[in-house]
Amino acid sequence: MTVLEKKICMMGAPGVGKTSLVRRFVDSVFSEKYLSTIGVKIDKKRVAVEDTTLNLMLWDLQGEERYQWVRLQYLRGASGYILVADGTRPDTLEIALGLQENAAGRAEQLPFILCLNKADLWGQWGITATQQEWLKEKGWTVVQTSAKSGDSVEEAFQSLARQIIAHGT
Repeated sequence: MTVLEKKICMMGAPGVGKTSLVRRFVDSVFSEKYLSTIGVKIDKKRVAVEDTTLNLMLWDLQGEERYQWVRLQYLRGASGYILVADGTRPDTLEIALGLQENAAGRAEQLPFILCLNKADLWGQWGITATQQEWLKEKGWTVVQTSAKSGDSVEEAFQSLARQIIAHGT
């Protein structure tokens, strides 16, 4: 079995649930307490995809808008990234779109997915099905996740892992 170490960056606006998604994925826990990430926090998790084991180094990046240029510097050496938007806050999708555009312009074409987080608050969502379809038509992998309930969190990370293997990064 092949074992590979891969760097994954978590990017998105403040408060979208980047840290909560990582904690749910790595430790299977969720906390209602909001603590803003300062700089970068790195976690590890091993995942198996077919005959390959990936040691994922998850870089949870600070979400402050004024540090966007720093986040893009963190993409160096990354094998992929996860954009996170809050389904209840449409402005966070616009930030994710901007981050992806900047990342695509400054880095090699890396695999990425978009997590539309807070699916447990579906009745309060402001990101429409039409917007999601438009992104999928552009070739984006879009996953509705809930760090709180755990819905589709494992699926999101596994999806990115499969893309990384297919891409050979």
